[in-house]
Amino acid sequence: MNAPRTRLLLADDHALMRAGLRALLGGIPSCEVVAEAADGIEAARLIRQLQPAVALVDLTMPGLSGLDVIARAARDAPTTRCLALSMHTAESYVLEALRAGAAGYVVKDTAPEELALAIRVVAGGGRYLSASIAGRIADDLLQQAQAGSDAAPKPLDQVTPRQRQILQLVAEGHSTRSIADKLSISIKTVETHRAQIMERLGIRDVAGLTRFAMRNGLITPD
Repeated sequence: MNAPRTRLLLADDHALMRAGLRALLGGIPSCEVVAEAADGIEAARLIRQLQPAVALVDLTMPGLSGLDVIARAARDAPTTRCLALSMHTAESYVLEALRAGAAGYVVKDTAPEELALAIRVVAGGGRYLSASIAGRIADDLLQQAQAGSDAAPKPLDQVTPRQRQILQLVAEGHSTRSIADKLSISIKTVETHRAQIMERLGIRDVAGLTRFAMRNGLITPD
């Protein structure tokens, strides 16, 4: 009798990336891709609906960032293990993903064999970091522990998850009405959140919010 296959969801806004992942995973008998999502909002909805064993989540997606997708998955689909995918190797990105609830972090240029291993480890309840960054992160964490100092608070810690979502949508160029419609809230509520975001971050205009979102990985330059 064949063992059950690991049900996977792919979330990436680049069609070529999803196609490449799908083709790669199609060659692994133990894996089954059950759904794909091209934006964060759809990814969060499908994870909640399908409860896949593993969700491969790009950290930078329109609508809702990968970090927020991972956080929502932890809340709405506790049996789903999220494996963050990113082009970024900086420790700050990795730590943010783990703090959001990711069970693993894989850089996009990793070898196919390592991706298969990461999925197997995460699906089995373990944690996985790409070999190219695991050693460096371990060294940095050890240095922090030896120094006895806590990491400085992240700028995004100053805003709520809802405000982070609104910040991303503002930076993507959505109008106040469009944001209200997407999130099923009033225009006044959007305006209130935006004002609070600007006050908490010390930013005075939309251009400043956009630059902040880029620096903190919520959006990428076109």
